[in-house]
This record gives sequence, C-alpha cells and structure tokens, in this order.
Amino acid sequence: MNSVLISGVNGFVGKNLKSYLSRSGYRVFGLTRNTEADKSLASNNISWSELPKIKDYNLKAMIHLAGLAHDIKNKSSDLDYFSVNTDLTKELYDIFLETEAECFIFLSSVKAVKDSVDDILTEDVKPDPKSVYGKSKLKAEQYLLSQSLPPAKRLYILRPCMIHGPGNKGNLNQLYHFVRRRLPYPLASFENKRSFLSIDNLCFVMERLINDPSIPSGIYHLADDEALSSIDVIKTISESLSVKPRMLALPKSFVKAIATIGDLVRLPLNSQKLKKLTESYVVSNKKIKNALHLDYFPVTSRAGLKKTIESFKGEFFNQPSS
Repeated sequence: MNSVLISGVNGFVGKNLKSYLSRSGYRVFGLTRNTEADKSLASNNISWSELPKIKDYNLKAMIHLAGLAHDIKNKSSDLDYFSVNTDLTKELYDIFLETEAECFIFLSSVKAVKDSVDDILTEDVKPDPKSVYGKSKLKAEQYLLSQSLPPAKRLYILRPCMIHGPGNKGNLNQLYHFVRRRLPYPLASFENKRSFLSIDNLCFVMERLINDPSIPSGIYHLADDEALSSIDVIKTISESLSVKPRMLALPKSFVKAIATIGDLVRLPLNSQKLKKLTESYVVSNKKIKNALHLDYFPVTSRAGLKKTIESFKGEFFNQPSS
C-alpha cells in the first residue's frame, strides 16, 4: 500500500484530500502541530515534533497543506506568516530530501504572484505580491526552487485560486445565506469574471502528480475550466434553492460610498468585501492540463459550485433546533 504524508490534514483541503486518497487505496499519515488533541482523532496522525521519524515511514509522497491563511481579524503579525508559511515549508522540504519519498507537493497560492489581475494569470507572470500572506508563500516557493533536486525526486508547487467544496466556510457560504434569506443582490451593476477551484479537481490533480513520474516538476496554476461572474454564482445558488434570483443594480458610485462608510463603522459591506465580490481574477489552467494531457478537468465549474452549495443546504437543515 502506498503511503502519503499530509500536513494540515485537519483543515478543509486536508480532510477532503485524505478522504479522496484513502478511497483510492492510499495509507494517509497526518502531520499536525496540535500534539495530543490530534493523536486522539486518528492513529495515523503524528505531531510536528516527531517529524524526523517519518524517514522510517516508507512514504511515496509528502503533501504540504499547512499554512496561515488570510487573517480577516488582523490578529496575526508579519512574523507569524513567515514563521508558518515559509519556515515550516523549509523544514518539511529539508526532511523530504532525506527520505525515500519521490514526490513533494506544496500548496502555495495565486496570491504569491498577484493580489489583483487585469488579464489572465499565467505561470509566466513575474511575482509581485503585495500582502504579507502572498510574500510569505512566495518566499517558501523561492526556497524550494533554490535547493538541488535529486534525479529520483519531483517537486510540484501548486498555486490554486479560491478553493471551494463541502466544509468550506468562505465567501460562497456567505452568499448562500444571503440568497436563502431572499435578499436582493445589490451589486448587479458590477461586471466581473473570477476563477474558482473545486476541491474535487484539486484532489484529482494531486493524485495524478503522485502517480505519474513523467509529469515535469515545476509551478502550476490551478483553476476550474470556466471563470464565473458573481452574478453567475448568485444565479446558481438561486437555482439550487429553487428560487428566482433577485438582482439590484445600484449605481457603482453609491455602492462604493457605502463601502467606504463600512470601513469606518461596522456595516455588512466594506471596501475589502466589495473588492472580493466584484473584482475580476481569472487564472489560466492550461499548463497543468497540458502536463496531464487533459482537455477538461473532470468537474465543471458549475457542477463543482452546485456540489458546494448543496453541502451548505445540508448544514442548514442539520442545525439543532433552539
């Protein structure tokens, strides 16, 4: 049985990937930093302090998911980002080079390249991240690429766009509850296109990378095949809920003024949230599909989105009554 080590195994991506690989016959070891609590969850979990022992685990691949994501509450310092996103990556990769594992997959982010995109983001774009999150991810990438890679080993740096799927609690979840309450979407005057990534497509790619040594090492951007607008997302959510989408095309200047006020006082809309909902951010997936000899990913953009929305419905109906 092939064995795989996953750091961040108890996170959103980690839980989905562990289930996906386990169904495919892999033995999955989880690398966690919460020593005692995580040992009680699964006998295959090991703590970060035990990391040197993995040299004896006869691993086929090591997948590094653990990281510090965007902190919307601004409680994390710059040092926290580099300590987690950069230094832990260095530590794990150095161990990988000493093991028999053939494949190392690092989950970076498109934010390691650009915070905003005017055209289509490809792997050829020169990285220029503005956020400390993006900078810490880029610094980790640069370290990995600076190390000599033995001929028998492979390194994949994956830069996904916004990942969604069952268990995700991001902006899609907020939009779902917005539509469920039958509130009109007030940003219909804004036109945008945004790339998303289904968790199923991400897991599919990772398994292919583990299994196929002919896929060249390198950096790959990940996104579903079709970019969607925020209005497309609202319509898909409405369809899933069997309700008519309600759109309100308020003047852009008025919406921006409200968002500016929201920066000063607590409102449902502020400038940061407005940007996330209305900006365009299109990511090319051509390089990874060429490497995998694919014309299309197995899950379409809309099918993946519908699966995520259906999971939100289940969460709502399974809530305990008060």
